[in-house]
Amino acid sequence: MFRSAFLFLSCITACGFTANAVRAQAAEEETVQAASQVLKEVMAIPLKGIPRALMVDAQGVAIIPGMIKGGFIVGVEHGKGVIIVRDKNGAWQSPNFITVTGGGIGWQAGVQATDVILVFRTQSSVQNMMRGKFTIGADASVAAGPVGRQASAATDITFKSEILSYSRSRGLFLGISLDGAALTIDNRANAAYYGQRPGQPAGQYPQSALNLIMQIASYSNPHAIGQGGDREQVRRQLAESSQHLQALVDPQWQQYLTLPTEVYEGTQLPGAQQLATARSRYQTVATDPRFRSLADRHEFQETYSLLNRYLALTAAAGPGGLNLPPPPQ
Repeated sequence: MFRSAFLFLSCITACGFTANAVRAQAAEEETVQAASQVLKEVMAIPLKGIPRALMVDAQGVAIIPGMIKGGFIVGVEHGKGVIIVRDKNGAWQSPNFITVTGGGIGWQAGVQATDVILVFRTQSSVQNMMRGKFTIGADASVAAGPVGRQASAATDITFKSEILSYSRSRGLFLGISLDGAALTIDNRANAAYYGQRPGQPAGQYPQSALNLIMQIASYSNPHAIGQGGDREQVRRQLAESSQHLQALVDPQWQQYLTLPTEVYEGTQLPGAQQLATARSRYQTVATDPRFRSLADRHEFQETYSLLNRYLALTAAAGPGGLNLPPPPQ
């Protein structure tokens, strides 16, 4: 009898733990997707987004979607988001969850929530952040970030600052001064999202994490161009990036990651099936945790991003183009 009761209680406890874990994972998934959407919308703002030149040089990017403010003018803020940082080789790493508390932003009365983006410009500020807790203004200097064409007219104070801060609310996007806010790595959220438990190996890379990494890599690509960019220019960039990647891997990987001959020669368009097969192979590497060390490399991320862009431009070329669905964003 006692044994049955014990088993029943154990089952109830296990079911409750599983349900809580699923809910927690769903919440973190929603945060990553929201961060990805915020960044996409902000970067698409005509002449008012974060200057791409700043993204190219960024060492880390923190995105806090829907940060809640209490009080008026100056009050208590709280938010949850993610930070994506580069490693020593320049490759973008998987997102870490963060919480943000305190600080006085000075928003106008009546604003309930806003999206906040922080661009970390130095490795030292990133390293301080990744130690666990970080206070903006105390552990690193901060300034309101320039937007669009303002980048060329930014002050010395702006460009000497380690962090550039931005906010978006009520349809407006602008640089803000975010002094005094504390950023903390949320280890519990990381464990829930990645499926990691104490003493156990990390779980698989969630697709939303990979999407955000590729998104950041695309925006920080020094050769990045707009959607209306020239297909031939992208082809040349893709061929060059692929050759850099090929130089890093052994002959078997070179064969697996090679692109259609037409990409390198530029004499004609590659076949639809050839490009689709190449993208499928790159996607396999990007989503399989066994190949994480390769997928995290800047050279791989750049080539994969350019391959997706080349597919999009070729598919949109109309007659003579490829009959393919748009690549994943």
